Amino acid sequence: MDFIKGNMKSIYLKYLGAAFGSALITSIYSIVDMAMVGQYQGPDGTAALAVVAPIWNIIYSLGLLMGIGGAVIFSTLKGQDGHKAYEAQEVFTVSLIGSVVLAMISWIVIIVFDQQLLMLFGARESLLPLGLEYLKPIQYVIPCFLINQMLASYLRNDNAPTLATIGVLLGGVFNIFGDYFFVFVMDMGIAGAGLATAMGAVISTIVMLIHFVKKENSLKIVPPKHFFENLQKITVTGFSTFFIDVAMGILTIFFNRQIMKYLGTEALSVYGIIVNISTFVQCCAYSVGQASQPIISVNYGAHQVSRIQLVLKYALLTVAFFSLLWTLLSLLTPMLLVSIFMTPTPEITTLAPQIIRCYGLSFLLLPFNIFSTYYFQALLQPKVSFIVAVSRGLVVSGILIYILPLIRPDMLWWTMVVTEIVVAFYAGLHMFQYTRQLSVES
Repeated sequence: MDFIKGNMKSIYLKYLGAAFGSALITSIYSIVDMAMVGQYQGPDGTAALAVVAPIWNIIYSLGLLMGIGGAVIFSTLKGQDGHKAYEAQEVFTVSLIGSVVLAMISWIVIIVFDQQLLMLFGARESLLPLGLEYLKPIQYVIPCFLINQMLASYLRNDNAPTLATIGVLLGGVFNIFGDYFFVFVMDMGIAGAGLATAMGAVISTIVMLIHFVKKENSLKIVPPKHFFENLQKITVTGFSTFFIDVAMGILTIFFNRQIMKYLGTEALSVYGIIVNISTFVQCCAYSVGQASQPIISVNYGAHQVSRIQLVLKYALLTVAFFSLLWTLLSLLTPMLLVSIFMTPTPEITTLAPQIIRCYGLSFLLLPFNIFSTYYFQALLQPKVSFIVAVSRGLVVSGILIYILPLIRPDMLWWTMVVTEIVVAFYAGLHMFQYTRQLSVES
C-alpha cells in the first residue's frame, strides 16, 4: 500500500478498521474478565480486578514504548529514501531486543512480588486473595502480553494491519468464550478468567509471528551497529505513548487509595467499572492514533504536507465521533453499563449513576488528548507529546486527586474532567502551531 501516492481516504479507513479491531479486542480482554468475574463473585470480584488493573497498564505500556517508539522511526526512514532500509531494520532489531529484556524483567518482578504489588495498588485483606488467584495463570505467560503490543505496532507499519487485527481478534474471541467456560462451566471463578486471558495472549502471539515467514515481510533482524543510539531514539519517541498507559496505572493506584480513604468499597467497585469503560474509550483513541501514525510518519519523511493535513482532518472527525458516543452513553445509560459488569446491590444502584455521569464528562476530550500524543510523535515532536502525556497522566490529575476530596469527598470524580480540559487547551494550541508550521516550511 502506497502511503505517499495512494488514495488517502481508503488507506486511512483500512488502517482505522484494523487498528480499531485490535483496540476493541484488547479492551474486551479486561471488560469480559470484569463482567464475568463481577457476575460470578459480585462487587468484591470487580474491586479485585480494579486492583489488578495497574499491572496491565505497566505491561502494555512497556510494549508500546518499544513498539510505537520504534515503529514511528521505522516508518519515517522508509518514507525518506529506499537506501534507509537497513537503518529501518536496525531500529526494528533494537526494539525487539528491548522488548525481550523488558518482558523478562516484568516477568520476574510480577512473579516474585505479586502480593506486594497488589497491596501497593490498593488491595485489602478481602481483595488480596482474589487478585492473587486471578494473576496465578497469567504469570506463566507475562512476556506474551508485552511482545504482542510491540509486534502489533510494527505489523501496522509494515503493511500488515489486517494480520495484527486477526491475531488480537482470535486471542480475544478465545478469551470471551474461555471466560464463560472456565468461570462458570468449570466453576473456577476468578482464576478461570485469568486462565482464559493467559491462553488468549498466547494465541495472539502465535498468529502475529506468521508475518515473519511471509514474502511481504520487511522486518528483518540485523546486527545493530548503533544499538544504544537507536535505543535512546526509540525510548524518547515512544515515551509519551508508554507514559499514557503507565499513568493510567498510577492514577488507578491513586484513585484506589483515595476512594478507600473517603468513599469505601462500594465506590471502589463502581470505579472498577469506570476503569474498564475508560480503558475502552482510551482504546478507541489509540485506534485513531495508530491508524494515523504510520501514514503521517511516512509522509512526514517524504515532505508531503497536504497528505498529512488530510489525515489530520479524518482523524479529528473520528475523534469527535468517539467523544460524543462515549459521553452520551455515560450520561444516558449509566446503569446499563453497571449491569454489564455485575448484578448491582442497592448501595451500588444508589452510587453508580452520579459517579459514572460525572466521570463520563471527561470522555468528551479524552480521545483528542490521546490522539494528539500520536500526532506529535509522528511529526518527531516528542517534547510536546511528553508534556501532554505527563500533564494528563500525572501532574495535573495527580494534584487534583489529592486536592479535590479536601473540598468534598465526591469531588474526587471531577478530577479527570478538569484535567482533560486543561490538557486539551495546550494540545490544541500546539497542534495548530505545528500544522501551520508544516505549511510554511513546504
